Amino acid sequence: MKNFLDISDLSSNELRSIVEQAKDRKSKRKNLNKSEPDDDKPFEGKSMVMIFEKPSTRTRISFDIAVKQLGGHSIILNPEGIHYGKGDETLKDTAKVLSEYADIIMLRTASHENLREFGKHSSIPIINGLSNKSHPCQIMSDILTFEEAKGNISGKKVAWLGDGDNNMSNSLIEAASKFNFKLSIGCPNKYKPNKNIMSWAKKKKVEISITKIPEEAIKNADCVMTDKWISMNDKVNKKEKKNALKKYQVNKKLMKLANPDAIFMHCLPVGRGEEVTDEVIDGEQSLVWTQAANRVHIQKSIIEWCLN
Repeated sequence: MKNFLDISDLSSNELRSIVEQAKDRKSKRKNLNKSEPDDDKPFEGKSMVMIFEKPSTRTRISFDIAVKQLGGHSIILNPEGIHYGKGDETLKDTAKVLSEYADIIMLRTASHENLREFGKHSSIPIINGLSNKSHPCQIMSDILTFEEAKGNISGKKVAWLGDGDNNMSNSLIEAASKFNFKLSIGCPNKYKPNKNIMSWAKKKKVEISITKIPEEAIKNADCVMTDKWISMNDKVNKKEKKNALKKYQVNKKLMKLANPDAIFMHCLPVGRGEEVTDEVIDGEQSLVWTQAANRVHIQKSIIEWCLN
């Protein structure tokens, strides 16, 4: 049994095998309808329980479709509708009970500790669908999307602009280590990556640079990425944070400093006119809709990896 909680938990070879499996399965589906199962139906007769502590569009739908394409069945739960970490039932007991009913669990949570707690007591695999600390499924989809467009990501330069201390940037830093790409983060001093992830990156000798000058971060990049400035449940002064990040907006002028064939990616949902302009996200360099679609394919591969 294997959990998929953080990119840093897996070896480079394991992560590479997940990406290659996703490419292979995707290529074999060209003549199939979106909810039609793959020919081999590897998840037939099995079920996934999905728990959403936080609202979701892409994670919810993409995992549901992924399970259907693998030939299985999904059960979607909200904490309000079950005994989930409430006074009358602990997370430990919830994990043990769900292990008796399903074959795998996906948890989208406000607390990374909930994932670790589930992992300790569950006898079936757990997948991190997003936590306050990391968003590994999204970054794996981004790797797949990049490589479909530009070939192997090893040695390429990825620029991240905006908040350097959130779940997406954390997972991106981990991915830079495992997939061997250069990472340049443009952010204000107040929103630099946290010390723990940077300490880990230093030990792993990740090729990472941090600058408060956005033009410097994006220069000669093969891929430009950003995220919403205000995340769900962010307990910050929103006006103050938006003002601090204003000059890190990805716009046409900044994109011109990246390589001419650079791509733009965003995990969505997007704050149009804030972290990115319409002309960039709707422009020819943008692959955000492919990113969203690829969540299905990479998550199928992650499910298979967990169960094999």
